[in-house]
Amino acid sequence: MSTMVTRFPPSPTGYLHIGGARTALFNWLLARRNGGRFVLRIEDTDTARSTPEMTQAILDGMSWLGLDWDEGPYLQSERTERYNLAIEKLLETGHAYYCECTPEEVDAMREKARAEGKKPRYDGCCRDKNLGPGEGRVVRFKAPTGTCAWHDMVKGDISMEYEEMVDDFIIRRANGSPMYNLAVVVDDAEMGMTHILRGEDHLSNTPKQIALYQALGYDVPEFGHVPMIFGNDRKKLSKRHGAMSVMEYEKMGFLPEAMVNYLVRLGWGHGDQEIFTQEELIGCFDTHGLNSSPAMFDMKKLESVNAHYIKEASIDRLVELLDRHLKDLGISAAPEKLAQIVPLYQPRAVTMRDMAEQCSFFLEDDETLEYDPKGMKKHLKPTACELLTEVRGMLADLPDFEEETLDKALNSFVETKEIKFGKIAQPIRVAVTGRTFSPGLHETLHVLGKEKSLRRIDRALQLKAEQAAEQA
Repeated sequence: MSTMVTRFPPSPTGYLHIGGARTALFNWLLARRNGGRFVLRIEDTDTARSTPEMTQAILDGMSWLGLDWDEGPYLQSERTERYNLAIEKLLETGHAYYCECTPEEVDAMREKARAEGKKPRYDGCCRDKNLGPGEGRVVRFKAPTGTCAWHDMVKGDISMEYEEMVDDFIIRRANGSPMYNLAVVVDDAEMGMTHILRGEDHLSNTPKQIALYQALGYDVPEFGHVPMIFGNDRKKLSKRHGAMSVMEYEKMGFLPEAMVNYLVRLGWGHGDQEIFTQEELIGCFDTHGLNSSPAMFDMKKLESVNAHYIKEASIDRLVELLDRHLKDLGISAAPEKLAQIVPLYQPRAVTMRDMAEQCSFFLEDDETLEYDPKGMKKHLKPTACELLTEVRGMLADLPDFEEETLDKALNSFVETKEIKFGKIAQPIRVAVTGRTFSPGLHETLHVLGKEKSLRRIDRALQLKAEQAAEQA
């Protein structure tokens, strides 16, 4: 039995986006599941739009997702000679011919066909002219007649009439550069592709490519066309839905294993299971689980999956990730301090970026900590400031700032004062964090430490006193 070979052939005219990443993942899993090879090929024949920076961005995205490749990355721009050899073979065997029709003449043919109620297409006027190479001449493939049929790994049995789908399409431009359909067939054949999973937007290319395989004497691989990804409004995925570079998701604080888990569920299923380890995915992925209906991208669902993986991650790993996101905010901290902070947010964090933004008050300088004006106004009224002054004195006298000590002291304080805990909780929280929300008060005070907590309470009381003086 021959080795299964799959591939991912992105064009470096843009970043690796959600749709491309999912295609890469499906092909990677198919190869890994079957002990095959996964090939990475960069289709950079569009020299005007392809850049090395985009190529590197694609490689970075693949690496971040953990989609390693066994061969490549091959560059189509380095394989022009192979394409020209195939084109010459097609010319010699009568499967291709030179065409001297100008683009304007071809447009006129299509308009004429439309006017006659026919499909707009090239009418084959140069087929029998027996032209040779010349300036401005393209090479066209002679479209076959009859039925093109294949068993699609996703959609089942498909058949199309060549006359309906394919005209004599160009395989080499007038400037000598090969066209996509010719190049991809030569590459896939010479690189030994056995299975090709791709988006259904390539469905119209498949009859052309099958015809080229057969004309060149190549074995035809198995094809599978996965449906497109839509937004919740059932429209084609765009930036407003989340169609960004996968590396943007890294910047937003998503974990790569969460992205992989979410992407694989966009169009594939295995019973009712929602969460998969990489080992589980490799063990159970097959094309029978691929859906034939469009997948819907849901950012809330992705966030939910990411929150799950944050809960499951080790403290050490989250400390490293948190440090990276804090540095993006211009904040640095010792790993030991971050190891104290992470457990406070790990049970409820949605992304690491959110965690960084929410915990930043722990690490800011006491004298530059910003206070929420609405929180100050609501929770640090004169009576609350009087209570806060008393609480400050009580906290200053504590033998330590351990959570248990803080818990007992604060509860004893509210019992003695015969008030509800909320009467002091929010004033303390606003004073030490500058915000109206934080992790548990005892945990927050413990991680801040005694000196920092007292300095912040003093500063908050001073600011309120200055505000009162200005208003008097």
